[in-house]
Amino acid sequence: MEGTSLYLPIVILLMQCSPSAPVTVSTNKHKVEVQEFSDAVLSCTFRTERDPNPRIEWKKKGKDVSFVYFDGHFKGPFEGRATIDGATVTLRGVTQEDAGEYRCEISAPHDSVNLGETNVTLKVLVPPQTPSCEIPSGAVTGSVVQLRCRDRHSIPPATYSWYKDNQQISPPRNANATYLINSRTGVLEFKAVAKEDTGRYSCLASNGVGPPKMCEGKHMTIEDVNVSAVVAAVVVVCLVIVICGCGGLVLHRNGFFSRHRGRSFWISQCHGAAHISSQTLHRTEDTSNVNYIPPPQEPQDFKHTQSFML
Repeated sequence: MEGTSLYLPIVILLMQCSPSAPVTVSTNKHKVEVQEFSDAVLSCTFRTERDPNPRIEWKKKGKDVSFVYFDGHFKGPFEGRATIDGATVTLRGVTQEDAGEYRCEISAPHDSVNLGETNVTLKVLVPPQTPSCEIPSGAVTGSVVQLRCRDRHSIPPATYSWYKDNQQISPPRNANATYLINSRTGVLEFKAVAKEDTGRYSCLASNGVGPPKMCEGKHMTIEDVNVSAVVAAVVVVCLVIVICGCGGLVLHRNGFFSRHRGRSFWISQCHGAAHISSQTLHRTEDTSNVNYIPPPQEPQDFKHTQSFML
């Protein structure tokens, strides 16, 4: 007993002299990822040196720091849709507006270190939406064709895969492939389309958060170029130009163009023929309108229309 009584004052003295831990703040998860419209738990734990009732505050960082929890109450958009347990906050039905960086602050005025804080980043995930697809209805063989697919709302960004006639198009295995697929941008590009590429195309967007979404399919038809028809139309146009040129030269030598009317008539006929030929080349429905302007009367053609009396 006497030995114990001797050591007891020493133990008490050591306990009084030993330093106490100041306020400390921590979290068990610095990055929180939850799906949109679900609940998010922002963890915050603390320990104080002396102060039994420290002040708890939550703030959200942004262009301006705003209060989430202050003076025992939730503020702004968090009022009525958040709860607190100790210093841990639960947000209900989070949206993209709630995403961001949050800070938990513990203030203990009676501690030697009277302020501690920790940060928690909230990321709100959005499942894929039905992507918008740009699929041409037709093209000619040998041309470059791009099909586009895009979902601008999914978080994280969606990746894309293409389907032809309900069968997935495999990514090209070598550089000699006739097409390219960019799974990040959603672009399917044909370097030179062929008739075999005709079919119904659709695109699938996925990001691992929710079920994938596919756009409505669209049929794309690839047709051959009618080379013989194009060549024939070009030949006809050339012949018309040559005939008009030669005919005009012959008529000029024979004095046909001595009067303006003859020249205007010949020009109008050549213009009309050239325009009709260009219709065949371009397959348009335009018609040619040639305006005829009567030539002015020459002096020798003037006749009196009434008698003059001196």
